[in-house]
Amino acid sequence: MSSDRTYHHGDLRRAVLAAALDVIRTEGPAALSLRDLARRAGVSHAAPAHHFKDRTGLLTAIATEGYVLFADALADAPDLRERGVRYVRFAAEHPAHFQVMFQPELHRIDDPDLIAAKVRATVELRAGVDGLPSGGGDDARLTGVAAWSLAHGFATLLLSGNLSGAVGDRDPEEVFRTLTGLFFSPHTPD
Repeated sequence: MSSDRTYHHGDLRRAVLAAALDVIRTEGPAALSLRDLARRAGVSHAAPAHHFKDRTGLLTAIATEGYVLFADALADAPDLRERGVRYVRFAAEHPAHFQVMFQPELHRIDDPDLIAAKVRATVELRAGVDGLPSGGGDDARLTGVAAWSLAHGFATLLLSGNLSGAVGDRDPEEVFRTLTGLFFSPHTPD
């Protein structure tokens, strides 16, 4: 037996996910095709369907993996500002996951693994807002939306290259810390 067979993979699922993330990172989710991914992985065009069923299944797996990585990135952040910094860092380090996660039309929103991963990420996001003085109730929810909007907006603008002039060669995480200081001053007890 030849050891250079292109169809043998120790982990075809991982190989297809890696190839898909590369395509999404460089060309966007619209360019994704199971047939092309099979060609890149050196397997039959039907092989990826064994793991993902279809394109939507693959994108659901990417979103699920993204939310797991995202929750891990946010875990144990000491405060809201650092959760925001980790949000921005996650987007910069995982741009393909980030693109897919926040486009629910790309994946199966009722997938149990995706739901569980999103719940865990949401818990981590909300943990940063829990200690803020917001008056409770709807105010607390709106404070969370404001914080999320700032982090997500900054991350999205950063990934799309729209902050290059404003950020320049400065560390985007430090720029984000400065921005949060403009809107969310640290609460000190009286």
